[in-house]
Amino acid sequence: MANIKSNIKNLRKSKKNHKRNLFYKEKIKRLTKVFKDSLAKGKEEAKEKLKALYSIIDKAALKKIIHKNKAARQKSRLAALINKIK
Repeated sequence: MANIKSNIKNLRKSKKNHKRNLFYKEKIKRLTKVFKDSLAKGKEEAKEKLKALYSIIDKAALKKIIHKNKAARQKSRLAALINKIK
């Protein structure tokens, strides 16, 4: 454990940020699975799930939890999946 006050504060901040980062990353993974499952059910349901997924990806990129280019790449790949459905 750190003895310096600023290091103690940095440790607290680091733990808090770690929890926040895990929340967003796990939510993205969970919603991606839900989206891929909804692809089989129909295009309309998948579009609704995609909208929610885009939102959470954008929020994560805005808070710099994931890089903005990674967010764009993920969104692009998800859109490609939905465009394959006829």
